[in-house]
Amino acid sequence: MGECAVERVEAAGRAFIAETYGGRIRVEWDPDLAMTSQGQLVFFADFLKTADLFAPWVEDCPLRYTSNNAPQPVNVLGTLLLSVLAGHTRYARIATVQCDGVNPELLGMTKVVSVDSARRAFVAADAQECREWQLRHLRRCTLTLLERPWILDVDTTVKPLYGHQEGAVRGYNPKKPGRPSHVLHTYFVANTRLVLDVEVRPGNESAARYTMPGLWSYLDELARPLWPAFVRGDCNFGNERDMNDAEERTLDYLFKLRQTSGVKTLIRQLFACGAWHAAGQGWEGVESTLRLMGWTKARRVVVLRRRLHKDIAIASKTRPVGQTELALVEVCEDGVAYEYAVLVTSLASEIRTLAQQYRDRADAENIYDELKNQWGWSGYTTQDMHRCQVMARMVAQVYNWWSLYVALVLRDRHAEACTSRPLLLHAIGRQTRHAGQTLLTLTSAHAYARKAWQSVCHVGAFLAELRSTARQLTWEERWRRIVERAFARFLGGQSPPSRKMLPAPG
Repeated sequence: MGECAVERVEAAGRAFIAETYGGRIRVEWDPDLAMTSQGQLVFFADFLKTADLFAPWVEDCPLRYTSNNAPQPVNVLGTLLLSVLAGHTRYARIATVQCDGVNPELLGMTKVVSVDSARRAFVAADAQECREWQLRHLRRCTLTLLERPWILDVDTTVKPLYGHQEGAVRGYNPKKPGRPSHVLHTYFVANTRLVLDVEVRPGNESAARYTMPGLWSYLDELARPLWPAFVRGDCNFGNERDMNDAEERTLDYLFKLRQTSGVKTLIRQLFACGAWHAAGQGWEGVESTLRLMGWTKARRVVVLRRRLHKDIAIASKTRPVGQTELALVEVCEDGVAYEYAVLVTSLASEIRTLAQQYRDRADAENIYDELKNQWGWSGYTTQDMHRCQVMARMVAQVYNWWSLYVALVLRDRHAEACTSRPLLLHAIGRQTRHAGQTLLTLTSAHAYARKAWQSVCHVGAFLAELRSTARQLTWEERWRRIVERAFARFLGGQSPPSRKMLPAPG
């Protein structure tokens, strides 16, 4: 820029004249204006306060500082919440919300802490205290859903690492073989996409024997009436140890079996069987009993098969094997193949029901995809596993809260973050104050912004009604009404039976 042009800009102060195809535009820069690019967070903050979720979470947090200059826990946790909600995967991205002039105040914050303060916040925090704190609040927002029959999905996913972090070792890594990684062992409430818990383990601890102790510990801390109808998992969990553990606890299970030599022998024996029954979506099945080598007893199995054309079968054979694979594909000489899957279960359900119940497990992979690619499970990496674990559970917590809020607004469908954030979070917000009142003016360029606004207003009216009856309702009763509205489809229009829940923290 020439000296004369520079002088003109400086003389104009915060103004700049831009020549565009639409004509000459005067642009003014005002860094002191209270603005935000996530203007609709105000509605989410309304939900958090009415449901009494954020404040108890902060008050219960085991962050303890001795220095007078240390950040306040509400500022630390609020900063991390804003970062996670924005879809960040690195602490460094926190810098993008430090100049937000609107949203921190909505969470009761006085400031957004620095990147370093957020990264180092839990360095000295006791790991066991952090675990108990985070599990209390994860359970607090899911416990009502556990009061009626539900299915527990258990699964693992690999998180590749690119540094020298604690626990970064080589193990099973289907997408990046040989890359050091962490493994996230996760428990979900099926059909709701809510996370019960997540455990971060070294990359060589992907087997089910590392997952199940955490699951049994989680369930043992729950009252027996809140246990799932059954636990569901892929072939990593179809082993004698896990089935024995479930049987000892009288907990039903539905697992897939690896196609070992013993399983393949059973498939060959049943191939010519005439008792195959329709199992939905082109599948047919037959049940039998099986006692593999090393098993202490025979167990019920369901063999599923589906006839495929040769070109489809070959494509399936060349595709990398993923966790969502239902079965192994074998191409026959006549150009036709059967795709097989073998399920082992303690359930008494019919074949069609069992087949559909296992197919429904594929939704767990959709959750992993969302949490890793649209939330923070693929990042927020630190040198020690303790903070990696804390952030994994914190991401799950914010994800659960946001999922519940979105379910309140969009009652007819689930919307992943790539859809819900632009629709229900992103908007330009301008805050002004006059005569002791605060006004937040929003505008959104989303094509469905008007419809979203109507839905948000309906939710706002619902929350306002809850607040008006706050004195007559306990926290449990208020939360029950929120959950009933958010997951009406999951609950089938029925209210969960009233049982004693955990008391509200704080």
